[in-house]
Amino acid sequence: MLDTDTKRRIDTARDILVGKVPDPKSQVEQITIALIYKFMDDMDAESEELGGDRQFFTGKFAAYGWSRLMSPSVGGHELIRLYDQGISTMPENPGIPVLFRDIFKNAYLPYRDPETLKSFLKIINEFSYDHSEKLGDAFEYLLSVLGSQGDAGQFRTPRHIIDFIVEIIQPQKGEVILDPACGTAGFLISAYKHILRNNRDVNNISTLTPDEKGYLAKNFLGYDISPDMVRLSLVNLYLHGFNDPHIIEYDTLTSEDRWNQFADVILANPPFMSPKGGIKPHKRFSIKAKRSEVLFVDYIAEHLTPKGRAGIIVPEGIIFQSQTAYKDLRRMLLNNALVAVISLPAGVFNPYSGVKTSILILDKSLAKLSDTVAFFKVENDGFGLGAQRREVTGEQLTKVQIELELYLQAVRNQELTDNFELTLGLVVPKVKIAANGDYNFSGERYREVISSSTHFPTVKIGDVCDLVCGSTPSKQNESYWQNGTVKWISAKYIDDQGHIKGSDLISEKAIEEKSTKIAPKSSTIIITRVSVGKFAFADDDYAINQDLTALISKDSQILAPEFILVVAPHIAKIVERNAEGIGVRGVTRSFVSEIKIPLPPIAIQQEIVTEIEGYQKVINGARAVIDNYRPHIPIDSDWQIIKLGEICSFKNGLNFTKSESGYTVKIIGIANFQSNLYAPLDDLNTIHLDAPIADDYLVKKDDILFVRSNGNIDLVGRSIIVPPPQEPTTFSGFTIRGRIEDDRALPIFFAHFFKSRDFADMIKTVGRGANIRNLSQGILNELEIPLPPIEIQKAIVAEIEAEQTLVNANRELITRFEKKIQTTLNRIWGEE
Repeated sequence: MLDTDTKRRIDTARDILVGKVPDPKSQVEQITIALIYKFMDDMDAESEELGGDRQFFTGKFAAYGWSRLMSPSVGGHELIRLYDQGISTMPENPGIPVLFRDIFKNAYLPYRDPETLKSFLKIINEFSYDHSEKLGDAFEYLLSVLGSQGDAGQFRTPRHIIDFIVEIIQPQKGEVILDPACGTAGFLISAYKHILRNNRDVNNISTLTPDEKGYLAKNFLGYDISPDMVRLSLVNLYLHGFNDPHIIEYDTLTSEDRWNQFADVILANPPFMSPKGGIKPHKRFSIKAKRSEVLFVDYIAEHLTPKGRAGIIVPEGIIFQSQTAYKDLRRMLLNNALVAVISLPAGVFNPYSGVKTSILILDKSLAKLSDTVAFFKVENDGFGLGAQRREVTGEQLTKVQIELELYLQAVRNQELTDNFELTLGLVVPKVKIAANGDYNFSGERYREVISSSTHFPTVKIGDVCDLVCGSTPSKQNESYWQNGTVKWISAKYIDDQGHIKGSDLISEKAIEEKSTKIAPKSSTIIITRVSVGKFAFADDDYAINQDLTALISKDSQILAPEFILVVAPHIAKIVERNAEGIGVRGVTRSFVSEIKIPLPPIAIQQEIVTEIEGYQKVINGARAVIDNYRPHIPIDSDWQIIKLGEICSFKNGLNFTKSESGYTVKIIGIANFQSNLYAPLDDLNTIHLDAPIADDYLVKKDDILFVRSNGNIDLVGRSIIVPPPQEPTTFSGFTIRGRIEDDRALPIFFAHFFKSRDFADMIKTVGRGANIRNLSQGILNELEIPLPPIEIQKAIVAEIEAEQTLVNANRELITRFEKKIQTTLNRIWGEE
């Protein structure tokens, strides 16, 4: 585990460089070069202590030794000259191995500020060389700053995803292990650690023989087109115990030099991006393509040994794109190597990219034994999918790993797998995947879309509905948008409750001249592109954009328009499940037309619609009560008006650095500030810190927390009060804690006041920032608030809590009637 001091040194080194070297990749390169420079001097010193000779800083290179750089007698400009010459001429040093020459290849000092260099080398001087796991972990932490997209479309793969793939593939000692687009060698390091862990006895002592260790070092191979990535990989492997790592600067797609070299295990997250005009590969690929992702997957499949295995992260294009190269690739994989596809949620690569990816699991020997493929859909990888990627509960990777191993074991045993059940996926016969010639690898496409036990006949939507799609009139043509009389909507106007909230107006001319179509009143509108999965009932005639599809009953005596809305949730789920696309996800109109729905007799349809409408009216009424209720505190002119700072002290939360273990604490973050009055202590995330938190940063009963800063201006100033904490609980850096310790003030009264409309209106007028509003302790201290007598505060609290009992009863009412609606829907679909 990374220790606190080492992490601090790395962070400090980056902080020193950031003013002169703003690019994270360049910072990592400068730290890497300096560390190796220092470590060579450490090894020379160790050699002298043992009675040997210096190897690295000898001859003319003795002038560049580390002790010379650290000498107080060396001035700033002399230090610049010595260090710059030392790193730039090091590849010419006959005393250093090829590995170190490669590391110093093209090295240079990108700035000329003596103070920056002096401070930087001083912090590097605190590092000392050893081959411990600690130093390897430290370097991996340094590499973690390389999260942004590279020029060739490469992304740093999250560590837990790398480890997940390695645990599935199970690399073994004696196997050749390759990453043909290795980046910083993350997959190779994980595979190496896996083998070390799995070759220990009951006393945790390695069972690998010296010969096996020797072969192990030789069997790890990595290629990368970028010399910078090669340098970082070499250092990463070296610091993990590889004295002679085999990382080669090599263009896997255009060079034939290493085409005849094969591997037992290939692990990769290849670049997703192709240059303008595409890749120009050599002619030995079996798939004719110009896209890098197609060529890389083809390369990997072709370079596995007969019993070889691979885990590959691929973009969504590989899964479903209809161009010939993609279909040819999928056909080849299905016939020769594919055993499983694992769909990952969009956001795994956040905050650097929201790209949607999947994992292909290849096994050449098992693929020949099986006539099925396992498909998994992961929606929770253990981390939130926002920019911060905070750890969350309910991760599904472990379950997928277990179920996939059980499936593969069944294949090994040549058991029938057609009816093999998966909790987070399904098993699909290969003949079904190949049936229409698309070889689509979207597992949800093959899921049955309707229960076979429904009591009513089923029909395709296209047989009973006309499907209408729209478009967006050009914004450049003012005649389409000025003086408009036709309501026009896009997905943003459809809310989560299925209502159309507002619209734009376009002209009749836009309807006549463009492909914008009208969704007539009483049609059901499904969002089929971008924010898929929502729907609405048209309460008027609406022109619709290209992201929407209107379902219009062909014959209201056969299919009641209102009944389409009843089955719309099921349709929307199928659309959401099968949406495909890179960046813009969606389904085609023809896909929607093939979805099957139950078709009861028209009289039963009308009964069902009436029943559900009755339930929905109750829900809408209860929801209106909840949405419109805010505690109201009528302010008496006789009450004293004071500044909030007179009764309340404030403290900003801290930005904590998490570790994998250590001091455990619950944390209240922005996500916990809903419309609730109390902080949801049972639903908080747990974090691990290197050291305990000072008591002043732990919350107490009746503390009131405010959102201090957020891009969503409506969140700034939102508050919650803390019930009695059962565990140590802190508050995040974007919050402010208020603590009332004045006998004149009842904390729960002010918690209600801070939820009132009066306070909400007040808080909107303060705070600074164009895009991000900010509160401060100073602003809160100066806010003028009423201070009624304490007995009146208690009476107001009692009245508000009585009101909230009624509001909560409405929440229970909504839950009950939503269950009634679901029971009715289940009856339609023939489900229990």
